[in-house]
Amino acid sequence: MTPKRQPNKGDIKTPAHLEAASMCAGYVCCAGQLIRLWDLTSDKTVLSTALGEKDVRATALAFKPGSKSDEEGSRLWIGTNYGDMQEIDVSTHKVVASRLNVHNGRQIIRILRYQNTMWTLDEDGTLYVWPPTDSGLPTLEGDPLKCKLPRGHTFSIVVKGVLWLAIGREIRLFHPSANQSEEFNWRLQPFSQPGVSDITSGAAIAGQLDKIYFGHSDGKITIYSTNDYKCLGIVNVSVYKINCLAGAGEYLWAGYNTGKLCVYDTQARPWKVIKEWHAHEGPVIKLLVDRSSLWMSGLLRVGSVSLDNTVRLWDGLLAEDWLESQLQANDISWCDFQDIETVVMTWNAGASTPASLRYEKKDPNILRTILPPHKAPDLLVFGFQELVDLEDKRLTAKTLLKGSRRKDANEQDHMSRQYRDWRDHLVRSVEDYMPMNEPYVLLHTASMVGLFSCVFIKASRRSNISNVQAAEIKRGMGGLHGNKVGDRMLAAHSSIQTNLRQGALILRFHFDDSSICLINCHLAAGQTHTMHRNNDITAILESFALPPEYDSVRCYNSYVGGGDGSMILDHEICILNGDLNYRIDTMSRDVVIKAIKSGNLAKLLERDQLLVSRRKNPAFGLKAFAESPIDFNPTYKYDVGTDNYDSSEKNRAPAWCDRILYRGAGKIKQLNYRRHDLRVSDHRPVTATFKIRTKSVLPEKRELAWQQCQKRFESIRNKIGEETK
Repeated sequence: MTPKRQPNKGDIKTPAHLEAASMCAGYVCCAGQLIRLWDLTSDKTVLSTALGEKDVRATALAFKPGSKSDEEGSRLWIGTNYGDMQEIDVSTHKVVASRLNVHNGRQIIRILRYQNTMWTLDEDGTLYVWPPTDSGLPTLEGDPLKCKLPRGHTFSIVVKGVLWLAIGREIRLFHPSANQSEEFNWRLQPFSQPGVSDITSGAAIAGQLDKIYFGHSDGKITIYSTNDYKCLGIVNVSVYKINCLAGAGEYLWAGYNTGKLCVYDTQARPWKVIKEWHAHEGPVIKLLVDRSSLWMSGLLRVGSVSLDNTVRLWDGLLAEDWLESQLQANDISWCDFQDIETVVMTWNAGASTPASLRYEKKDPNILRTILPPHKAPDLLVFGFQELVDLEDKRLTAKTLLKGSRRKDANEQDHMSRQYRDWRDHLVRSVEDYMPMNEPYVLLHTASMVGLFSCVFIKASRRSNISNVQAAEIKRGMGGLHGNKVGDRMLAAHSSIQTNLRQGALILRFHFDDSSICLINCHLAAGQTHTMHRNNDITAILESFALPPEYDSVRCYNSYVGGGDGSMILDHEICILNGDLNYRIDTMSRDVVIKAIKSGNLAKLLERDQLLVSRRKNPAFGLKAFAESPIDFNPTYKYDVGTDNYDSSEKNRAPAWCDRILYRGAGKIKQLNYRRHDLRVSDHRPVTATFKIRTKSVLPEKRELAWQQCQKRFESIRNKIGEETK
């Protein structure tokens, strides 16, 4: 899901103690104690220098406008912590003009460029507007307009000649180009919006200059009109701090404290996440947009600057994503289609064995229990959790910490035998129960610390399957055993046993030319561990767990979002099942059971942690997935062998821990969603039936569609290029 980098040989390493950065006309400049300038065309550092005295730092910089478009990026203005200004000729690397102490010894914190003027702002609130001279360009020898602003600047931006100045969460408007005899601060009262925190950043999008966007430290974005200055709305895009915003192409880019970048389509209702990816190991502190590169070289460069001392360059037009989405949207013109039916089961079996089923009251045949009679789906997917008794004292932390080389051989054999017994039982059940004229073959099995996946395909469909790949994601013991466990957990035997269960088994395959990904997972247990579960899901979905596809044509044909198949969300169709362990919040056990008995499931679902996270947490990983409405009783926790909810000392409240979700953008439809009453575990199994539309690519028609998409993209690129001039 990571977009293509701009063509350069590697990350740009920034100077230590970075304070300012800018990008223009194929150059990137970063400054602090040192000034470094990179030429992206030659991929070389062309300037690396200090400002003279040891304690002088470059604290603000911007590229000066060129008299013509091909002269963009030829001059660089730099402001210092002593209030000095310098102009550097990029081609000769020489200082061609300077104004010492122009800001009276105050640190220059911002240099803004607007049309053919430059604006410099210092920490004391003094703003100089440097107008163009007879040459049509501003110079440091010129006579700037001096304006006084309030102190406490946190962000500023100029749009349509108006300076929007943020101080904390408040915004003030100024018109620096107004006649000095008139009131400079022409919006006297600062304004802000309730329920938002301090402003950290802002941006406007070329071609949409009627709006301006401000990012806040609480993950919200406020939108204002640049015509009447009214607030148009507040969008909650994340629970994490937004460090920077930038408009690039038709979209809004956001950089987060987590190192993530997100790209939003702000024209969609609600806003659409076009792309999100982990761009840096450290916080993203600045986004740079080189608009001049679009008409100079045909590339719109976006640079992300991070505290990990790197600048990384990205395709600001997201060309590959646009082409892929347009191609996929018109797939009816270059594909043949067929539907396949898939049944998915998820069950926390509570260490039960196939032999346990003989004591089942109704029917010991698991398939007769979970499948409608006379149905022969194309794909059968079984996802188990807790097939191994993790409460057994043999699986203590002490044993696990010894490492795989020192594990007890009998213990390993016991675990393996459990998985084999269930595999053999499922094979026999499929042979006995499914129609004789529709035989199945075992496509895949996998296991990991209690998790077990077993997938069958109709024999007549096996030839449609290719590129079968599997992976496991371990979330324990620092990634060694099924889930991460902190030092404090290592001291608590019961906590370790609980958390060892977490992780995911992943299966990817192609059915004809459609990519399908199946995820069987077990998330963190505990009523209060919603955040842990959410973090587990994020880690699973963002892992590069699978082998990438290097054939670009196959990537376009079979994967989505510009992906190469290495991540779960690269696949066209995803089905996620498991004991997700989400509980019902802020209700006692008695209240929950009373609601169940009265059939008032809606009351409980309003407090379901998974559904609440989907509604309230913009960064929740499972927002990308759909789930059919739940109309069955909670599947956890029962007294084993009965229909009674937990009556042990812990008296756990019932919950819908066992879930099946899917993702497929019009390629998958859920036909049913139900639970089944197998009583040999404290969980009830859940099944879902899906109709999946798969495709076969027609190469000649696909090539014609690809050429048409490229032509449309060229006209869009030209349009954006004109808007950014």
